Amino acid sequence: MPNIVVLDAPSNLGLRPPAPGTVPGCYKLAGALREQRIVQRLRALEGGVVVPPRYDRGDWQEGDGVFNAAALASYTSKLADRIERHVRAGDFPLVLGGDCSINLGAALALRRIGRHGLAVLDASPDFRHPGNSDRVGAAGGEEVALATGRGQEDLTNLEGLRPYLRDEDVRYFGIRDCFEEDRAELADLKIPVVTVGDLREWGAESLASVTRQAFEIPELDGFWVHLDADVLDPTVMPAVDSPDPDGLTPDELVALLRPLLASPHCVGLNVTIYDPDLDPEGTAGALLTDIIVAALDRS
Repeated sequence: MPNIVVLDAPSNLGLRPPAPGTVPGCYKLAGALREQRIVQRLRALEGGVVVPPRYDRGDWQEGDGVFNAAALASYTSKLADRIERHVRAGDFPLVLGGDCSINLGAALALRRIGRHGLAVLDASPDFRHPGNSDRVGAAGGEEVALATGRGQEDLTNLEGLRPYLRDEDVRYFGIRDCFEEDRAELADLKIPVVTVGDLREWGAESLASVTRQAFEIPELDGFWVHLDADVLDPTVMPAVDSPDPDGLTPDELVALLRPLLASPHCVGLNVTIYDPDLDPEGTAGALLTDIIVAALDRS
């Protein structure tokens, strides 16, 4: 089994400020999960930190494209360097975010290596782009669209490698049943979506196993898993920027993650969006750590 290497990517560059004069607190995610002894509990290796640029939207206004774009581009390349090194070495990077824009680092790293799939566990598709919205700006809600080549050149075509992911190599899990327009667009693009309702009808483990098999094909060099904490129901995970009701239970999430992460073709995992500022008692962070440890349990 590959060594798990815990790598911190404490970037909040892709989220809007929660209030004027403040910055999103998800950059504290890695520290909070480390306080829960995630490295020791996983018997993982230490991967260090990829330090992000300063959060500064400057004089950005709606309509200006993605804010923090230059900082995001430089950070994506820097994070990709670290992830690529570990994947090529045969390690399993566990990347602790940060907001969902850190997934661009993984996507770019894997694009350098070959062709990879992506399993997205998220309450929303993060597929906002100029073709479907006039509110493009926060890359944390747009990273899958950017990774598949939709959006501005300075983020979608780093190193001339657009797209980092092919549409047909993306799979979604845990999307809330209410996102009908998003689901319709994804269906038109033939990107499979498993909603919370679908998951409960067919079973988390069964659906994950089917997806795992779909990724274990000669055309793909492996796949990555992206976990946004808001896929969980806000009754157990309120510490996210956009808590949507009717999410997954912890047991459902573990059942979904285990088959995916157990695949020898799975090359890494991102964990994003949990905000310790919204979790003063630390209970949500403890739960998230327990879920990750249980899902990666190799005993």
